Amino acid sequence: MSKTEIIENIKLDKLVHGGQCLGQTKEGKLVFVWNGLPGEVVDAVTIKKKSKYSEAIVTKVHKSSPNRIAPLEPDSYISTSPWQIMTFEAENTAKQTILSEAYEREGIKKVTWKPFVADLSQEGFYYRNKQEFGFWGDDRGIHTAHFVRGSHSKQIVDSSALADEKINAIIPRFVKSINDFAKKQADFTAGDLKTATFRCSESGEVVMALFVKKKYDFSTFDIPAGLKGFVVYYSNPKSPASIPTKKLYTHGDITLTDSVCGKNITYDVLSFFQVNLPVFETALKKIKTVVKAEQKKAPKSKVIDMYSGVGTIGICVGVDILVESDGSNIAMAKLNVEGKDTEVVHATSEHAVEHITTSGVVIVDPPRAGLHGTLIDRILDVKPAKLIYLSCNPSTQARDIRYLSSAYKISFAQGYNFFPRTPHIESLIVLEKM
Repeated sequence: MSKTEIIENIKLDKLVHGGQCLGQTKEGKLVFVWNGLPGEVVDAVTIKKKSKYSEAIVTKVHKSSPNRIAPLEPDSYISTSPWQIMTFEAENTAKQTILSEAYEREGIKKVTWKPFVADLSQEGFYYRNKQEFGFWGDDRGIHTAHFVRGSHSKQIVDSSALADEKINAIIPRFVKSINDFAKKQADFTAGDLKTATFRCSESGEVVMALFVKKKYDFSTFDIPAGLKGFVVYYSNPKSPASIPTKKLYTHGDITLTDSVCGKNITYDVLSFFQVNLPVFETALKKIKTVVKAEQKKAPKSKVIDMYSGVGTIGICVGVDILVESDGSNIAMAKLNVEGKDTEVVHATSEHAVEHITTSGVVIVDPPRAGLHGTLIDRILDVKPAKLIYLSCNPSTQARDIRYLSSAYKISFAQGYNFFPRTPHIESLIVLEKM
């Protein structure tokens, strides 16, 4: 990274898709800043410099926005949840604006957006049922930590203002256990650890997964009080990703069950499962309404969920086929559909397109990269009656909708704040065949 510098008196204009606030220097150079809000005048220190723009973090606010508030985590929020600095109302307004702009950039201008959905009772805190931490070691021992934004260094973080408080209660007990375990080993350090993932159910059960870079024997590990299940995975140290290579140890049961729209859904500590159930259920109710209306109109139509995870959406709205590529999600999906007339297909979306039919409804909730090209081609070729598209990335969703616009029109559009106090936005689009 190039040498940092202080940029003075930047005028900030608007919040953008990545979560930063866009501004300009007096010389007209674009600057994308963290810790800034529209209408402010600030000084900032650069964390990345390019020929046409810089990225920076605000160090001083000369003119403050009326929407600025004090963050709950003043020492770490820029790294973990950078939108703690604004009122919840301002956050929701900004997210709807960013969502609309994503579609306008793709040339889709005539979208009638329903009111943006957020759980106002949350005020954006303590809602996540899943939280992941890295590690840091010093002369005091091993600590949970996060990366400092714009650097490769870490800072100690022993709780999260976004995480469910049942998770926060477990963290100090786990830190004590991992330090006690380290003292029993000859050469155990924080560098031998990758990440720890904590997950909790609404009923209060907590499970966790620990990813390590060395194959230690964890049979003597003191399981923290309050954990229903604990699993340790060896993960390839050459990869930065926390992906299981080999299971080293397990204790208890690492599965949880939650009621979602009246349906019991079981998932494990690493399953794809939504982190904010109250807001997710709002979107599910709309999806179910669309599905039921089409089934009433065409009783023989097939309903398929192409990125089903553990089957949450499909089971809650009553689909015929679940398609999922991840093996662990498939195991949970099969468990969740026991006793139901639902087919589970273990395949990627692009390798299961033959299940899409003309008189059907297709539900998609893809990863951030959006829909696979083969899937889009199949939809345009077969032209199912409706496509229900839930997305965590409005930019790729808008791109895909543009591709599909030759055969489909938008009949419903709404944004959701699944991830308060972060820049992430969820959006639901219903497409009808023209």
